Amino acid sequence: MSSILPGFEYDIFISYRHKDNKYDGWVTEFVDNLKRELEATFKEEVSVYFDINPHDGLLETHDVDASLKEKIKCLIFIPVISQTYCDSKSFAWQHEFCAFNKLSKENHFGRDIKLTSGNIASRILPVKIHDLDPEDKMLLENELGGVLRSIEFIYKSAGVNRPLRANEDHPQDNLNKTYYRDQVNKIANVIKEIIGCLKNPSSSIGISTRKDSSNISKSNPEPFESIAVLAFANMSGDPGQEFFSDGISEEIINMLAQVPGLKVAGRTSAFSFKGKNQDLRIIGEQLNVNYVLEGSVRKSGNKIRITAQLIKVADGYHLWSDKYDRELEDIFDIQDEISLAILNAIKIKLFGAAKEAVLKKYTDNPEAYQLYLQGRFYYNKWGADDFNKAIDYFKAAIKIEPDYALAYAGIALSYIILWLFNYLPPEKCLPQMNQAVQQSLQLDNEIAEGHLAMARIKLYYEWDFAAATIEFKKTIKMNPNLSEAHEKYAVCLGLFGNYTEAIKHASIAYGLDPFSLMINFNAATLYWLTGDDKKVLEYGRRLVELEPNFYGGHYYIGVGLIGLKRYEEAVHECEIAVHQNYSSFTLYRLGLIYGLMGEKVKAREVLEKMKKLRNTQSVSNFDMGGVYMVLGEFDNAFQYFEKAIEKHEGLMLFIKVNIRYFPEFEQDPRTKQLLEKIGLPYQ
Repeated sequence: MSSILPGFEYDIFISYRHKDNKYDGWVTEFVDNLKRELEATFKEEVSVYFDINPHDGLLETHDVDASLKEKIKCLIFIPVISQTYCDSKSFAWQHEFCAFNKLSKENHFGRDIKLTSGNIASRILPVKIHDLDPEDKMLLENELGGVLRSIEFIYKSAGVNRPLRANEDHPQDNLNKTYYRDQVNKIANVIKEIIGCLKNPSSSIGISTRKDSSNISKSNPEPFESIAVLAFANMSGDPGQEFFSDGISEEIINMLAQVPGLKVAGRTSAFSFKGKNQDLRIIGEQLNVNYVLEGSVRKSGNKIRITAQLIKVADGYHLWSDKYDRELEDIFDIQDEISLAILNAIKIKLFGAAKEAVLKKYTDNPEAYQLYLQGRFYYNKWGADDFNKAIDYFKAAIKIEPDYALAYAGIALSYIILWLFNYLPPEKCLPQMNQAVQQSLQLDNEIAEGHLAMARIKLYYEWDFAAATIEFKKTIKMNPNLSEAHEKYAVCLGLFGNYTEAIKHASIAYGLDPFSLMINFNAATLYWLTGDDKKVLEYGRRLVELEPNFYGGHYYIGVGLIGLKRYEEAVHECEIAVHQNYSSFTLYRLGLIYGLMGEKVKAREVLEKMKKLRNTQSVSNFDMGGVYMVLGEFDNAFQYFEKAIEKHEGLMLFIKVNIRYFPEFEQDPRTKQLLEKIGLPYQ
């Protein structure tokens, strides 16, 4: 029996340790009673998965297989929490509880949803049958990322800790004063409310906040179809041609991203499977898409061969495949043909402006186009040297094609990052990024990347928040699948306390590109703004899991631990971040921890390192002022913060969240004056 909603295997999945059912069949009886209660609660039939016989079902010693992965695709997951359930080595814990927790977060509904009452409910609905040991409760709450909320079936009296039975001998002696039938009814009513919200498209899902408990409002309907375009394999025998095969894939992604009603997985996530020999159906499931496109590129001189095939994730069926043997100058036509063939195979028709947007060409020059692809290749590597290389290639493309608006946008976006993260001094970035973005928009005002660059300049440099908002909205309207736009807009909204809307866009960005380092990094940034330190810690750990050598993971683990006052652990994480990215950005966070620990000698050592660092790289006044603040030298701190304001350093926008660790500084009258100069609200 299938779920009430399409795309799910069951409505409810019951997870339990089989040993908890051996004594008196408590779990079996509970499931039978719940089914009867659901029949009296729902008009339609609700499907429940319950593996009643451990010998016929999946044993706790079995490996995860495709059948279980399908079964946990359910609307509501009910774990029966007992004294034995919280065992990190058990099958039920690893491959049911943790697996569903991860899967539900990546699903377009999200794990936590907003009910019609305005309250937030989790799609994980724990049923607790025993009081738990402290370490088990901690294990549960660490996995859930919050306080355990459950419906209890516990009979409690002196020396007794057992499940509540359907027919108690002495119900009046139960210290919890709960009745079995009432508890079953509570579960059925909660299930009805959750499923009702999932069926109603106006209900909302997403990530909870601390300062604003409301959740993401789903203002736009979910796209009917979704696709991931994997990195085309470079079959040229020359690693130097990898930029070309990557570029072909990225261009098809960008073209399909213009199609109304089609969700397109972000480049970073789609490319994360590059070189991995995995089942395309599994890749599609991980990216939460209906279709996957894969292909290869062989380039020799002016000759190219491109092969491509489209598969349906649900059954692995090949919907379409083709091979193109052409001249290099035909590359634009090939990309058009592939994109239109994909849309035809998945029954999407394009007309008028939508078709023009998909087939829009930004250059007709193959040589300029190849240089642009090389620029994008280095831009996507996200290193300081890589951004400089990207700029060189974008400039080379413009030299051949002076009206190449996309290349100008690439230059602007590269310089913004080099400036914001202190890779280059402002005088070597600001004039160039301003000139590039103006040129891009002057040449073509309908390029999403150009408006994204302008939005970031308006936000981080000009501090013109109204104009930044307008530009972000233009960008998203032009390309709703541009995950980077949603991600950056989320931070913009978070800076002004609009957490509900911010988390909506952060969730969209994550849904489009869940394996992107920058999207996960800025999700952590957003939760840092909301004050949810556990979520900051969670995203920091996810970043380390995605890429252990990226400093951002250890940086945000450190930030989360600071908020939780686990300073010794935070020092270790921030030291790793400093080692991976030796800059004033990471050094300041280390100095802040030392200040909070009262280790002022070590904090001053960090300050001296930052002063010495100025001989070899750009050091922001904001970071210098921050260390003086932790040392308690407020006069020096305000002096550097004033310099940062004078130079419009982008990181000054985050001063409010930094000073909350230091109430004395926050209450200094000069702090309010600083915030007023930036344009940030004081409260």
